[in-house]
Amino acid sequence: MKLTQLIGITALMVGLSVSTAALADGEGKPVGITADKMSVTVKHDGADVEIKRNQDNKAMVVEDFAKTSRPCPPFCIQPDTVADGVDTIAELGMLDYLEKMSGGDSSILVVDSRTPDWVEKGTIPGAVNISWEGLAPDKGATTDGIITILTEQFGAKLAEGADALAVDEAVAAGGDAVSKVFDYAGAKTLVMFCNGMWCGQSPTNIKTLLKFGYPADKIKWYRGGMQDWSILGLTTVKPAAAK
Repeated sequence: MKLTQLIGITALMVGLSVSTAALADGEGKPVGITADKMSVTVKHDGADVEIKRNQDNKAMVVEDFAKTSRPCPPFCIQPDTVADGVDTIAELGMLDYLEKMSGGDSSILVVDSRTPDWVEKGTIPGAVNISWEGLAPDKGATTDGIITILTEQFGAKLAEGADALAVDEAVAAGGDAVSKVFDYAGAKTLVMFCNGMWCGQSPTNIKTLLKFGYPADKIKWYRGGMQDWSILGLTTVKPAAAK
């Protein structure tokens, strides 16, 4: 056998060996969401977006979520449960809410609580950005502003004759007083998230909403947030101006 033929056969065998080893390690294999679901299609800004995992078996988490040691405080590990009655959900729960919302269920709103500079880097398809600062009095949020978010975006109603002063007094009094200034019968189920298990933005919003009487069973918390979403290589979208 000629030397050139031997070299060719050897190279082919080496190539096959490398390819087999790569496949054994998972390289080139499909990456599903679950064993029987490859993707989920949802609506974002009126357009269909297919949520799936990154199909590159060598993909690594993006730099923004690669840090392991953000100073605490403020970036402390969040509790498993943010408040009594508020369900903590994970990725499949989030996808279920996104599918329902995209299917026409207007009683659900997925809320990205982060500041716009973070959202510009990418958010979960189907989410709307309502910055945590808009619901945080210590960051300048006014009672009038919070009422506007509650009524115009979250579906709550202000009782007839109630104003910001009445709401302030009711929140200070707590208990049944809050239920007299707000009607939450038609309020949306809020699915809230921020940057993940080290992020306090959505937990802060949730605690503020509870003070304003928002029903705990109408609030869901995606604790893993963008950290876990990114680790799993799930699809993100950017605002139009940031693309």
